[in-house]
Amino acid sequence: MRDTSPARPSDLGRQIGVISAVVFMLIAAMIGTGLFGGTPVQDLQNGALDTDGSYLAPARQAFSIWSVIYAGLIAYTVWQALPGQRANPRQRAIGWLVAVTAVLNGLWLITAQFLTLPLTLVAIVLLLAALGLTLRRAVVSRERGDGIIDAILIDGVTGLHLGWVTIATAANAAALLTQTLPSSAAQFATPLGIAVLVAVVAIALTTAWASGWRVTPALATAWGVSWLAVGRLAGDPENTGIGVTALIVAAVIALVPLVVAGLRLLRPSVD
Repeated sequence: MRDTSPARPSDLGRQIGVISAVVFMLIAAMIGTGLFGGTPVQDLQNGALDTDGSYLAPARQAFSIWSVIYAGLIAYTVWQALPGQRANPRQRAIGWLVAVTAVLNGLWLITAQFLTLPLTLVAIVLLLAALGLTLRRAVVSRERGDGIIDAILIDGVTGLHLGWVTIATAANAAALLTQTLPSSAAQFATPLGIAVLVAVVAIALTTAWASGWRVTPALATAWGVSWLAVGRLAGDPENTGIGVTALIVAAVIALVPLVVAGLRLLRPSVD
């Protein structure tokens, strides 16, 4: 049963904190896309973060998922700011964590714009960890009857954010290695790329299991890996081995959680 304790001053502070964090993230995104005179992300760090910056970079179409994630975070920000959400125990459980993920999201863009490539990897790893913790807290705090808005704006949006950042972290690490390793290391690109994709499968399926087989993290990761496959099979740098592996990986990441979630939904009717 939900705690019905009255709102506290700290609840208002949490709501304002979330709003401030998401506004910061959006301003950083505008700087990162060059709207405020900054350099677009694809041109930063000597092009290391562009779609041809490494063998694990998704094709440009993959990045359209940011529009969905940002729209979801904006919708969550408005919703959590409503008076009726102020004393909601679930908002108390995850609100500040969502704020932290928004700040780290913005800091990655600021880091890419003004600092160094190694620091972008630090920033995105911290973001990945914060999103994992946020989704886990969301799962633990959810109760029967929380409703569809809760499911979409907390579980769904956080899941999409986490799933996308999972593959983005792999791409960021690959970009750093591409920039720092000697050119002779290119001969190991295919086996290393395949090994990283296997690790992405393990992370994605572990995330699905730990989140109670929520499908949005897996779908977002599979989306990114699918466009990675397109980039390697039809773009530059071309690599058939990594491209074919990415197609298989994307299918596994998407289908396993969908099948398990479907079986869990059918189980009550079978019993």
